[in-house]
Amino acid sequence: MTSPLRKADSTELDWVVVRENSEGEYAGLGGRNFSAREGGEIAVQSSLFTETGCERIMRFSFELARTRDRKKVASVTKSNAQQYGMVLWDDVFRRVAADYPDVETESVLVDAMAARFVLDPESLSVVVASNLNADILSDLGSALAGSLGIAASANLNPERRYPSMFEPVHGSAPDIAGRGVANPIGAVASGALMLDHLGHPERRRRARRDRRHHRRGRPDEGPRRVGHDRGRHIGAGRSPARARRRSITAETPATHRSNGGSDEAIRQDRPARPHRQRHGHRLRRNRRR
Repeated sequence: MTSPLRKADSTELDWVVVRENSEGEYAGLGGRNFSAREGGEIAVQSSLFTETGCERIMRFSFELARTRDRKKVASVTKSNAQQYGMVLWDDVFRRVAADYPDVETESVLVDAMAARFVLDPESLSVVVASNLNADILSDLGSALAGSLGIAASANLNPERRYPSMFEPVHGSAPDIAGRGVANPIGAVASGALMLDHLGHPERRRRARRDRRHHRRGRPDEGPRRVGHDRGRHIGAGRSPARARRRSITAETPATHRSNGGSDEAIRQDRPARPHRQRHGHRLRRNRRR
């Protein structure tokens, strides 16, 4: 697959979007009133930002940045128009940043950050944003990296009081079940995130190597070979060239479906579902090598 960014073929792009997943714009506060009045109904949708929630996700982002080659955190805000919740977000970010003098920081308006994703993604490392802003930006980042179908995600409980959840962001894709065309790379990369979270760095690196080696499919590969055989050859650790040679005579399985279902409103024809209180952060990795 070809990225919409031409420079993606010659530039290494590797950034992570960290999304607050327990409050913010999706808190579900508000309501509808005066529905009996013809033309007079009103709706109120309120966002919820707490100092505790903001600080938790920001400290997680800074700790994550310390593990990366480029130690940088970009905070996404809209405090020029949302003068309460986003101003609190900015205040907490500045306070937390003071505890991490070794990490580069910047605060960027969400509309400017959307343009940055397209025009200058190589300047990004860790991007932390509220529930709504990160929901939109993470989809954009996945598309720029190649496709939403190959993006990985993790719903993390930082305190580890509850299980975390790891899944490709494309959902269960029932429309292609049984056709052998589902690309397993998103599931493989989600597994790598899980191994990282569980403290198995060597297994994580192996999973990511397999993902990079098998990421691109030849244009002349049929959809059945791209889906079924790529997953089979990744598991066997074969080279891409060998995988392509063997795929010519491979049989198509009776069923082949992708794993998991996302709790984000990112799949077409799927409505948003309530956030999961036990999972504090949603992490989306966007890589293009």
